Amino acid sequence: MSPLRVAIVGFGKIARDQHVPAIAATEGVELVAVVDPHTSLPGVPHATMLDQLLRDGPDIDAVAICTPPQVRQAQAAIALAAGKHVMLEKPPGATVAEITPLQAVARRSQRTLLAAWHSRYAPAVEPARRLLVDRKITSVSITWKEDVRVWHPGQAWIFEPGGLGVFDPGINALSILTHILPQPVFITSADLAFPANRDAPIAASLAFSDPQGLKITAEFDFRQTGPQSWDIDIGTDGGPVTLSHGGARLTAADGQNATAMHAEYPALYRRFSELAVNGESDVDLAPLQLVADAFLLGRRRIVEPFED
Repeated sequence: MSPLRVAIVGFGKIARDQHVPAIAATEGVELVAVVDPHTSLPGVPHATMLDQLLRDGPDIDAVAICTPPQVRQAQAAIALAAGKHVMLEKPPGATVAEITPLQAVARRSQRTLLAAWHSRYAPAVEPARRLLVDRKITSVSITWKEDVRVWHPGQAWIFEPGGLGVFDPGINALSILTHILPQPVFITSADLAFPANRDAPIAASLAFSDPQGLKITAEFDFRQTGPQSWDIDIGTDGGPVTLSHGGARLTAADGQNATAMHAEYPALYRRFSELAVNGESDVDLAPLQLVADAFLLGRRRIVEPFED
């Protein structure tokens, strides 16, 4: 079988740090081009615009769109119209509704559209989901705190409208939450801290529930220094269950533990390749819907200005 020939569209930090090595490590997937108006990768064909690549080559089968979310919909529409498979880095777009037309085009053309919730592919997430199937969940507490200066240096777009602010990493926690819990959850309250000079929040305190009244809380913060916190603590009738290190480590009271690192993006590309064989899609909008609802319901607080 011929390899899936992929072009990365938007060659920023996430593309360099995660997508390039993941493609290199994934059998049956090949990086054949980079599209970015400012940045290239030595030894790989480069175009400044996706239209240019599609017109002048090299030939591609798929694109991985790693641009800021505000322009992902437009890039995906161009790629799908050209008959290419599309992976959308998370979040899949700047709004929920803009993804629906992309799904319709992908379905009609039998092309793949994949919302890349990479944290769901962390090695301890699926074991945690299976562990929770037969347990009564009594509480969930999420702590997702990191240093924006380390993980998003100089990326002003993240604090612009549509950039999501602290929800850019926080949505990773929500993608895990909505995957491992047996029932849908919804926002009940939100407190959003906006820097006085920015248009997206730098911190958020959230409360959720499910149809049975499960208590779920989440604390997101972009101002964490020192050790970083990406943890989900779950109370169950069989004892506590903890997902830590962003889903890389599972710790359970009964000893059903799991630990592994650096597996998310290779697993994501294997999934993309498998879907592309049959032109199938995988687009779950639940994490993005929760973020949108947090903005709808959230109480806005102005905090000190943020300077990168």
